[in-house]
Amino acid sequence: GILEKIRLYLIKKLLPHLEDRRKYHQEFASSTSFHGVHNIVQTQSKTRKVLWLLVVAGCLAIVIWQIYSRFIYYFSWPTTTTVVVQYEENVKFPAVTFCNLNRFQAHAVNNLRIIFLIWNIVSGVFQNFSVEDKYSQELNDFLLGNQKFSIKEFTRKNGFYLNSSTLLECDFFGKPCYPQDFEHVFTEYGNCFTFNYNDLPARRVSLSGRGLHLLFDVQQEKFTDEPALGYTDAGITFVIHSPKELPRFDGLGLLTPVGMHAQVSIRQLKSIIQEYPWGECKPDIKLQYHKIYSINGCLQECKARYIQDRCGCLPFILPGNGTECDLLKFYNCVYPAVYDIEVKGLCTVGTHNSTCPAPCEETDYPTTITYSSFGGEKAIKYFSAKLKKSPEYVRQNLVRIDIKYHDLSYKITQQQKALTISELLADVGGQLGLFCGASMITIIELLEYIFTNFCWICIFLLLKAPEMPQWNNPSQNQPTHKEKKKEIQEC
Repeated sequence: GILEKIRLYLIKKLLPHLEDRRKYHQEFASSTSFHGVHNIVQTQSKTRKVLWLLVVAGCLAIVIWQIYSRFIYYFSWPTTTTVVVQYEENVKFPAVTFCNLNRFQAHAVNNLRIIFLIWNIVSGVFQNFSVEDKYSQELNDFLLGNQKFSIKEFTRKNGFYLNSSTLLECDFFGKPCYPQDFEHVFTEYGNCFTFNYNDLPARRVSLSGRGLHLLFDVQQEKFTDEPALGYTDAGITFVIHSPKELPRFDGLGLLTPVGMHAQVSIRQLKSIIQEYPWGECKPDIKLQYHKIYSINGCLQECKARYIQDRCGCLPFILPGNGTECDLLKFYNCVYPAVYDIEVKGLCTVGTHNSTCPAPCEETDYPTTITYSSFGGEKAIKYFSAKLKKSPEYVRQNLVRIDIKYHDLSYKITQQQKALTISELLADVGGQLGLFCGASMITIIELLEYIFTNFCWICIFLLLKAPEMPQWNNPSQNQPTHKEKKKEIQEC
């Protein structure tokens, strides 16, 4: 039937004679470009055969070991780091956010302690803050009696403000700047103001040693914090950051106390991180409310999503378009939610599989800051006459800050793949060529040889018969069964 026809077809068309198969093996061994094999086959001396067999086997073992080690190294995802210093004629000036350490005006409310406690709960979104039990009852009474109280509007109206009385001098690269050149932003310090917000095109520096020069009046008698709650400093805190990123004061803020002159020298450092598995960044991740990806922006959006889902509102200091949380929601829901985020690790950072992995590219501004006492005797007299204030007031309220580039260059720290696919192939090809004289053509020859023998083995298995010469069809050159029997009888 059909099976017999298939069997006959395999025997006639696909399965060569035993002698042809032997001849195929002999020709392959003699003609292959895999060096050394033909010396094993063609030499007549058994000693030379053994020697060449050992040489070929040894070289093959070394090749396998070398290729294995290169693949192991490649799949360990190694990286190298290069540092390049690039000089430019014009360097973009970073954004600088300034805040007064004294958050609120003293005359705003009778009980500033409650305002500080409320603000600590609000700013706890950035950094968790524990409310002491001794203030909890007083705080609850205030929240219940002032449910329509808006800490956002209160802070905007009664927090630190920037005008001609608090910003006495402002000069950027020889040109005057004004309070309207600063953008208002909420941080954990309340009202803060950012210079060079959103990377304005004019904010570039073409000479080192010059930059932004500011003179602040912190007005201690108007702005005061509660020493009992740990607020004992007076001065200006500021952070230098990329114009397209939000300011982050936690661990990065610089402080200039009153009566001091701070000279800040900055450099620009760009870091480029490889994507996973070589590095920890994810190039396809995007933020909804920020133009560029940053860990700080990602954390804020992560917290905003979790709080909005849990509390049905959104803190005004976090990005988003949700309904603003009132004080009771802040105290009863937002504050516990932030605690859960930190304790349970709901918004993780750093690794590729975390909520906020490392950015693929980021710009930092390492700083070197030096301090000196503000003004000599003549300077104190000058500002005292100009402001119509006492010399003691000048020493206790004025802060001068100079921010400039160290030089017109930026440093690029780039993480690169230590071994790429093309380099891996080059290594493998080099090892094959060095020890075996093999190439891609040799690999194709071996694959063809292996495939051909594999097909023959499959045919043998399909026929389910031992390898004997009678598998092939009788021919004129081969004696039939009757002729063989006759020859045996004659013998």
